[in-house]
Amino acid sequence: MIRKIALAALAATAVFHMAVFIQFGTLWVGALASYQELLLVFAFLLATFLAHARIAPAFGANRLTQLPAWAKALLEGQSVVLVSVAFWLLFFTLPQHYLVPTADVSPRALRLSLAVSAVLSLFFYYFVEREHVRQNLQQEVVRVAQLQKETFQAQLEALKNQVDPHFLFNSLNVLGSLIQLDADRAVQFLGQLAEVYRALLDTGAQTLVPLHQEMSLVRAYASLMETRFGEALRVEWDVAPAWEQALVPPTAVQMLLENAIKHNGATTRKPLLIKVSAADGRLVVENNRQPRTDTVASTHTGLRNIQRRYQHLTDRPVEIVSTPASFVVRLPLLTAPAA
Repeated sequence: MIRKIALAALAATAVFHMAVFIQFGTLWVGALASYQELLLVFAFLLATFLAHARIAPAFGANRLTQLPAWAKALLEGQSVVLVSVAFWLLFFTLPQHYLVPTADVSPRALRLSLAVSAVLSLFFYYFVEREHVRQNLQQEVVRVAQLQKETFQAQLEALKNQVDPHFLFNSLNVLGSLIQLDADRAVQFLGQLAEVYRALLDTGAQTLVPLHQEMSLVRAYASLMETRFGEALRVEWDVAPAWEQALVPPTAVQMLLENAIKHNGATTRKPLLIKVSAADGRLVVENNRQPRTDTVASTHTGLRNIQRRYQHLTDRPVEIVSTPASFVVRLPLLTAPAA
């Protein structure tokens, strides 16, 4: 708003003094009362700029797509001209008629002022507002490209962690033991392992996925880890079906479970408890803190990646609350953007 007021003031001053120079051959108007017309020009341009800010989005790239390009452009130009005519009546013709009824204004002067108003309106629309829209569009393209990069990085990190030799080695050891002890559980474990990889690959290059799709991955991963750690790990779920169509960045929730398991010790006497719930528009992942006795190298890449992706998607922050007893992460649940 401040930008538009400043632009309207500068443009009104330039247009007014240009008109004075054309008419009188000088830039100075002797009578201060004449500067009332400068205020009218300012009001006209400010109202015009505010109207242009509404017109431009109405004719954006994703609007009125059923019309041919030439018809859309013609309709856009006509809208700008009609707005200028309305403001010309409001800020020039009506004030002159009611405030200075004795003024002798020729029809030619009226037509000229109307034409100048329309040309000014078109000029500022196409060289100011449309340029601003174009810059915003370029920024949006950059933002989407950055978000795509962050998403690919998260997917690559998640897949890399799963393919990590230690993960495969431990999983195959568990599988080998189960084959000897319980063939049915071995088959179940193998199916869970396959489900984790399938869910990871299904996300593809998506920026957001429905929560129910992310939960399919998370439940498969949790089931795999519970089979591996037995009674030393418990995962509790409290996600109502009403939240399942909300959107989250792919692999975000799975990475939180992975972090909890990676950085905490777990025994049957002191199990690691992870709670996954949804409330107040947020997906909450909470675990009790019991740091591992052995040192685990960490770059905190996972949490930073999740936070950066959310920064591109919403103004709502990712909340991280760390206490000596627990570690809590709250992810905003998003809705699909308007078409």
